[in-house]
Amino acid sequence: MIYLDNNATTQVDKEVLQVMLPYLETEYANPSSMYDFAKKPAEALKIAREQLRDFYGAEDVKEIFFTSCGSESANMAIKGALNCNKSKRHIITTKIEHPCVLNTYKVFEKEGYKVDYISVNSEGQLDVDELKEKVTKDTALVSVMWANNEIGVINPVEEIAEIVKSKSPDTVFFVDGVQAAGKIPIVVRDTQIDMVGVSGHKFHAPKGVGGLYVNKKCRLTPLINGGHQERGMRAGTENVPYIAGMGKAAELAKDSLSYEASEVKRLRDKLEQGILKNVFNARLNSSLINRVPNTTNIGFEYVEGELILLHLSDYGICASSGSACTSGSLEPSHVLRAMGIPFTALHGSIRFSLSRFTKEKDIDYVIEKMPVIMDKLTKISPFQDELNALRNLRK
Repeated sequence: MIYLDNNATTQVDKEVLQVMLPYLETEYANPSSMYDFAKKPAEALKIAREQLRDFYGAEDVKEIFFTSCGSESANMAIKGALNCNKSKRHIITTKIEHPCVLNTYKVFEKEGYKVDYISVNSEGQLDVDELKEKVTKDTALVSVMWANNEIGVINPVEEIAEIVKSKSPDTVFFVDGVQAAGKIPIVVRDTQIDMVGVSGHKFHAPKGVGGLYVNKKCRLTPLINGGHQERGMRAGTENVPYIAGMGKAAELAKDSLSYEASEVKRLRDKLEQGILKNVFNARLNSSLINRVPNTTNIGFEYVEGELILLHLSDYGICASSGSACTSGSLEPSHVLRAMGIPFTALHGSIRFSLSRFTKEKDIDYVIEKMPVIMDKLTKISPFQDELNALRNLRK
């Protein structure tokens, strides 16, 4: 099995699992309890909070909150910030955000908020000038993802934060950092970024645990009310094994950033170039620069993406047609539509996403099998005239 869908989820690192096991087997006490048996789980939370603080490049452990996933982190940030400033009714985001952000804003639009969706160019790069023009004194919240989950393009969030704050100092700036975490350095200290959400299962922690950085100057209302956990900001008994695992995963990911930037990128580039060279109807769907090192999105013209994924699966290759949260939909990717990707490639676009566990032989195998798969699928495509023209054009 060749797993190239790491933007959907990642395998749990063995070192992470070893850190988790004691809190599943023997050290199972509630960390809020007063007896000595609860001390080790409570200490595990403390250590994980410090590890996540370092992972974020934050100043204070009090700026770190544990959640269940990236979607909860986004909802906690967005709803918590807007509830603290109900007099402002304007929101700015981008057309290529994750569904957990876009669908949250749809709810606020129904409640009378005005939401501006900023455009991207054909390479997925954000129109920063358009964003700057939209910020007003009535803007309550601006949110921009750090890196896109489908095409890997990195947004200049530090620069955008400064633009937002220069025009409206009390506007809150939230960053969905889920696909940047563990792939590129994240350092929020000394930036104007107010909040950043991450999800553990994107950097080799288990599913079901996430984190949210909240600058100590930023005010939020709780998303979940109840007990005192997370300083009253997120009630519910903490998921100690998973939090401990995410802390360890964050530490390992921080230590692996140079490997991501060199070896993972090299393998990604090899895969990308191998497919583009050997498959005549393949085209790159994102910028060659300024993207996370593990992601490529390739469109195969005049072929259906579902058929490509099924044939890849027959060869034991796991990839994706886009976000895992929308992969059940027959609608083409909202990200690729916002980029203006031609209809001929829109339905046949495949995302390959690597990790530090990806091997050279995995990449060689995919490069070998993609032309075989595409030869089968182009022969049964109803667009034979168009494919022949394309083949002749690219000879």
